[in-house]
Amino acid sequence: MEMMKIGQPFGGVIQIAYTVEDIEQSMKAFTDQFGLGPWFVSGPFVPSEGIYRGQPTDMTVTLAVAYSGHMMVELIQQHDDKPSVYQEFIRKKGHGFHHWAVGARDLKAAVQSYKNKGYEVAFSDRSPRGVQIVYMDTSRDLPGMIEIIEITDALEDIYQEMYEASLDWDGTDPVRKARAVPR
Repeated sequence: MEMMKIGQPFGGVIQIAYTVEDIEQSMKAFTDQFGLGPWFVSGPFVPSEGIYRGQPTDMTVTLAVAYSGHMMVELIQQHDDKPSVYQEFIRKKGHGFHHWAVGARDLKAAVQSYKNKGYEVAFSDRSPRGVQIVYMDTSRDLPGMIEIIEITDALEDIYQEMYEASLDWDGTDPVRKARAVPR
């Protein structure tokens, strides 16, 4: 099985994501409780190419990412109540676990593989880090969705930088701006 630079396999879980009411407060809580950090923040932003259930979306979100070992943890705050993959879950069960993410070199093939299993695309976009992402609605069988992230060499380098920043992190500079992938 081919491994990513961060030590996780392609097609395997590389990220666990949660919706939160207050991202600043949640970053602090995750740091205090679990020692996660530093956090790499993107936003607030409107998805540049966001399509939610077949319709363009202009929701506003902020994302924060940190590592726990080789696993990426993502916090997501939606700043409005516009329809979205996040609001779907928030309305049903409140804030909390939302999705797992898997990395794929061939995004189209990975999406088709999930479609072949009967799962629908719930959301797609170009992430703040410049790559395509697709959320598959796996909620009929799993307690969350699966986000497929297009892994490019440039994105893998950024993930590696974030991972390395977490190694022996001493608590300084706990919140940092996330770097985008050059297009």
